[in-house]
Amino acid sequence: MKTVKGPGIFLAQFIGTDAPYNSLEGLAKWASALGYKALQIPCNHPAIFDLEKAATSQTYCDEVTGVLAKYNMVISELSTHLEGQLIAVHPAHDVAFDGFAPAAVQGDYTRRTEWATRQVKLAAIASQKLGLTAHATFSGSLAWPYLYPWPPHNPHLLEEAFNELARRWLPVLNTFDDNGVDVCFEIHPGEDLHDGVTFERFLDKVNQHIRCNMLYDPSHLHLQHIDYIDYIDIYHSRIKAFHVKDAEFQVNGRSGVYGGYQRWIDRAGRFRSLGDGQIDFKTIFSKMAQYDYDGWAVLEWECCLKDADTGAREGAEFIRQHIIPVADRAFDDFAASDNQQASILNQLGLNRGI
Repeated sequence: MKTVKGPGIFLAQFIGTDAPYNSLEGLAKWASALGYKALQIPCNHPAIFDLEKAATSQTYCDEVTGVLAKYNMVISELSTHLEGQLIAVHPAHDVAFDGFAPAAVQGDYTRRTEWATRQVKLAAIASQKLGLTAHATFSGSLAWPYLYPWPPHNPHLLEEAFNELARRWLPVLNTFDDNGVDVCFEIHPGEDLHDGVTFERFLDKVNQHIRCNMLYDPSHLHLQHIDYIDYIDIYHSRIKAFHVKDAEFQVNGRSGVYGGYQRWIDRAGRFRSLGDGQIDFKTIFSKMAQYDYDGWAVLEWECCLKDADTGAREGAEFIRQHIIPVADRAFDDFAASDNQQASILNQLGLNRGI
């Protein structure tokens, strides 16, 4: 068995304009002081991490790893959540997501999609240069506006949506395969890959591609009322990245899974800092150890109540306490008996004849 690596921290919610949150070194020093061992780095902040340079310069990649090494830190994964989102955007979301792209391609669906696809491919190359084996992203969504079957369920529309999603992602998956890196789609409402069934459907469309994997975040499953423990039993072989994020669902008579268009703090389902929600992390970390999960446990902080710095500080210790240092031997090894054939036959009484 393998011990889960961690704790790591996803930087997306912490990058800012003031020190220490405005530079990679400042963030590394800050995170290290809190007890983190790895950073998951988004690729949409060139001042923090320059994806173009990383994909073309081994020297730059070595400089980045050197900066982190000063604080006993490494990179867990790169992230292209926003860029992955832009690979497949339904017209209903076109304006809302346009700001994820640079001004030069905003308002031009074709150029924006090409830009996003190129960025994610660059992340594959950069990941290889950095010695990484997994990458975090979103799938994007063409079918999400048709989530609930009204108008009535249209199987042909959904079939075409997943055919197109696969067509757009196959070249990207192949680029990641060329670089020996797994694509880990975060299973997330708002994405076409938002549960196990949709992941399986996409996996079939990309011919069970070896690089098509998932980022496991129990909070998004819990808020959909999916058994997030059974999910690990089913999909553990495809789980290659792990966001440690807490959530709670408070059943009430006014709103439910869809949230009633309310702010997060007012929804029945909402994200919480680690230990403040309902997620059973003891069982999750046990399952990860049981199935030899070989990646990082990475905090993603999104809480509707608690201060971010407090959530980050508490999160490092929470993850550290939940990581199970796996045993290198069975507890009952001391009582093991002789495995010689003669002894085995003797124990079974098979050396006495019939």
